[in-house]
Parts: sequence; structure tokens; C-alpha cells
Amino acid sequence: MRNYWWLEVIRDVEKYVDGYDLCQRIKNQMEASAEKLWMYLMVDFITKLLLVAERNVILVVCDRLLKMVYVIATIKETSAEGLARLFRDNVWKLHRLLEGVILD
Repeated sequence: MRNYWWLEVIRDVEKYVDGYDLCQRIKNQMEASAEKLWMYLMVDFITKLLLVAERNVILVVCDRLLKMVYVIATIKETSAEGLARLFRDNVWKLHRLLEGVILD
């Protein structure tokens, strides 16, 4: 893969994107769906891991739209209240309350 750069590369790319119909349609869809980011999540646990820093489970929280993830170390004995704290401290404080969760 090669990288290309010239003095006014940003201006030229913006001009190209502004004039290209497909780019405009995708841009509008992304702006419309930006409000839905981190509203619908997939959550899973990775268990039976070696104990490291007193943690042996990984909580994986994935945004369904972006496929962006948070990987949170925890312990097997985490209670429902502890899980709520993990969400509050690692996801909700950065985004907002969600509308739906898929738990595997």
C-alpha cells in the first residue's frame, strides 16, 4: 500500500467527496445514524482465563452499528450490581443510556 500526499490534499479530497453522489448519500446516512451509536449493544463474557491482576474474566461490550468494543477485565463472581457498576463506569459514562442489549 502506498501513501500519497500533496499540499492541498485535504481540500482536493473534500471537493471530490462533495461532488460525488454516492459519498453524499453515505455521509447523510452516517449523520442520521450517529445518534444511534452506543444505543444497541452486544455483550459477552470470555471466561476460564488465567488469573491476572486478580481478574479472570473479560466482559466484551460491542456497539452493533460501529462494531467498536470495550474490553473490561473483571472476576467470575461479579454480581448483578457489580455488572451494573462496570457498565456505568466503562460505557454509560462515555455515551448514554442504551435502548437494547443482546446478551450471549
